[in-house]
Amino acid sequence: MSNVLQVESPNFQPYSIFLESSWTALAEHLKSLSLGFHRICVVTDSNVAGFYLESVREVLSELDVEIFSYTIPAGEEHKTLDQIQSLYAFLIEHAFDRKDLLAALGGGVIGDMTGFAAATYLRGIDFIQIPTTLLSQVDSSIGGKTGVDFSCYKNMVGAFKQPRMVYMNLSALATLPSRQLSSGMAEVIKHGCIRNTAYFDRLRELREDIFSFAPEALEYVVLESLKIKRAIVQADPFEKGERALLN
Repeated sequence: MSNVLQVESPNFQPYSIFLESSWTALAEHLKSLSLGFHRICVVTDSNVAGFYLESVREVLSELDVEIFSYTIPAGEEHKTLDQIQSLYAFLIEHAFDRKDLLAALGGGVIGDMTGFAAATYLRGIDFIQIPTTLLSQVDSSIGGKTGVDFSCYKNMVGAFKQPRMVYMNLSALATLPSRQLSSGMAEVIKHGCIRNTAYFDRLRELREDIFSFAPEALEYVVLESLKIKRAIVQADPFEKGERALLN
């Protein structure tokens, strides 16, 4: 299993989405970007860290750069400016500069927060997305929408910041609770309803395979939904027109 999609627009630097079945190729793909960074900070949450942080750190160690990690408590309630401020402090204490890199390892909350930190720390540093949930793989890791909640208002503070790369280990979906799989499938079904009725019909046929975490079915779902999301993002990168369909 290995697929690559390019996201391209006159409005931002193009980047690749890699669909893989393990963490093995992460360092190789990152090295190919030739970003020249000296430090990587892997930002994750307290749930995902227990599953994948050490595996990702081990693969990234092949790059011969300093690897740091920062763990945020899991949950939407921690998607706050206070948590971003603590991440800023961590980056300052470890001398991160504009040549260094953030890596978002987790679901949509971590992707949004890491992207927002990358957009605003030192007025902008590079980051990559390593989404581990179905929802983040088919939706939030693509297109550069980042942000945090403010008071009781969801995603009220944010910025558009495109990742330099998106790396998806589809085998990570096997550890999802069924509720999170269903959450991702709601977005997938929406894609079919909006853009591709044949895809929607195929989803109904694959229902049992999807909810039994069959790798081939999940690969099909992620790839087809990414094609839909990519087309909309490329046409409307700043959500001023067609992209509003997804909301």
